[in-house]
Amino acid sequence: MNEHPSKIYLLPNLMTAGNLFCGFTATLKILEGALLQSTNADAAADRFHEAIWFILGAFVFDFLDGRLARLGGHESSFGREFDSLADVVSFGVAPALLVYRIVLQEFRTACWIIALIYLACGALRLARFNTASANHERESTINGGKNFTGFPIPAAAGLIASITLFLLWLAEGEHHLGKWKFVLPPLLLFLSFMMFSRFQYPSFKAINWKTKKSIPRFLVIFLVLIFTAMNYEWMPAVLFLAYLLYGFLRPWLSREWQREIEEEIGEEGSEDPTEQAS
Repeated sequence: MNEHPSKIYLLPNLMTAGNLFCGFTATLKILEGALLQSTNADAAADRFHEAIWFILGAFVFDFLDGRLARLGGHESSFGREFDSLADVVSFGVAPALLVYRIVLQEFRTACWIIALIYLACGALRLARFNTASANHERESTINGGKNFTGFPIPAAAGLIASITLFLLWLAEGEHHLGKWKFVLPPLLLFLSFMMFSRFQYPSFKAINWKTKKSIPRFLVIFLVLIFTAMNYEWMPAVLFLAYLLYGFLRPWLSREWQREIEEEIGEEGSEDPTEQAS
């Protein structure tokens, strides 16, 4: 039997490489901040700020890689595995290490265990997704396979990073986050549970360069993006929290409301089972 080598498509995997670069750089920035915490708290806070932006940058690259793959019809098992490996670094290691370093002084052992639980749950979720994809199963059979079962790990990492950014903004001019930083370890545990929960989340993977919108809807989305850029200290946290809460509220919404909300953002069509992981 002749074996066909996996094809490596340039643009989608360049986006995944960008995801991995951002995750690795975020990890380095967190370690640099850890070395500076005891001697220069302001410089350490700057490094943590930079790490947060790299985690959010990884989220953007992760959003783009699957869209480019589907747009060109270039989904592949290689891309799915490469994407998962990058996600473990960017959305598993980096957020866990960030919270661990920020809260380390007060609860060293407990925070280490919590960070490890989050990392393990994130890796297990990605493994579950890839196993299902390899078996040509769907992440969800509801609505034609357009849902994630459980909170996706890129959104979990984005929520952690954006809330940490918000806390750093609140503590601007101070050398530490104060007692608000203690919300981060419980948040890691909660997101660890949510990644394996049965709550359904829309994937929005149908959003691509061909997605069509009416002019009013386009203007609303454009204004939200502008408002987010103008209020970058807290608006990303609001968006990620809204996505998290939507999973809780979704079962109580009528089919019509679900369709209105999800089509408003651009959900349409179904996914290929070989799509890259989340």
